[in-house]
Amino acid sequence: MNQANQATKANRASQAGRSERAIPEGFMTVGEVAKKMNTTVRTLQYYDKEGLLSPTAESEGGRRLYTNRDIIRLHQIQSMKYLGFSLDDIKNRLINLETPAEVAEVLTEQAKLIKEQIASLTEVLDAIEKLKHETQLMATVDWAKYADIIVNLQLKNEWYGLIKLFDDDTLEHLRSQFDRARGEELVARMNDIFELAIRLEQSGTPADSEQGIELGKAWWDIVMECTGGDASLLPQLLESTTNNSSWNDIWKQRWESVEGYVTESLVAYFENIGYNPFEQFMEEQAGLAVAEHNAEQAGDAAEEHNALQADIAAKEQT
Repeated sequence: MNQANQATKANRASQAGRSERAIPEGFMTVGEVAKKMNTTVRTLQYYDKEGLLSPTAESEGGRRLYTNRDIIRLHQIQSMKYLGFSLDDIKNRLINLETPAEVAEVLTEQAKLIKEQIASLTEVLDAIEKLKHETQLMATVDWAKYADIIVNLQLKNEWYGLIKLFDDDTLEHLRSQFDRARGEELVARMNDIFELAIRLEQSGTPADSEQGIELGKAWWDIVMECTGGDASLLPQLLESTTNNSSWNDIWKQRWESVEGYVTESLVAYFENIGYNPFEQFMEEQAGLAVAEHNAEQAGDAAEEHNALQADIAAKEQT
């Protein structure tokens, strides 16, 4: 038994010796290179498949063998990957460069690309922080509103804070009214109105002047576009501008700086056309409220009368 074990060990040692002798001096196996360069065997096999880094030789047993020259090439690949270059760039562009000026030009292009990526990721991070703030101000989870907020953040629309104040019907109406292009155009017009209001107020132009009235009309046109002429949506829009505690600070300050002049210009516009939609709507709402109250009272009186008649009929039967 002991002789058999000794024979097995001797056979394994002989095979190991032959394996070691199969790897010439100065060469490394794929596993050794992977360990030395802190990468994986699969990665090296992929580089070989793509023609990016192929082993210098192959052992008698078919094992890939690398040299120090290959290690240097792998180090170059890893370095370029760290700078954000794709494997395709490394293979088809970088290795063909022949002058320092060409290398500098490629690095300049890569720096520009990285800066654009940083700017994009910075915007995404800012959107994440703003959306997180909005979710904390909402009582329930509402992914539809989250999506609307994100779209408005992409449009650079600082009114995104109003979305959480609208009910589902109002939001559905706004979604049906505005696609991305119309939304961008609307935001641009609102910004133009704000800038004009600041200029007119600073120049001392009265809100009831011709320019002020035109500004009021432009603002009312936007309100009409947002509501589609549906007066029932006016209260929520009015509430969204008066209840601005949840707006972001920049947009809140900007609105507060023009709110007075824009409101006065709007009133001047209504006076100029001899019609105030807000007052008419409130009168209609008041009339509806009175009618509902009267109907409710009439219903209560009818119930009391029927109850009294039933009571009288019951007494007569007894």
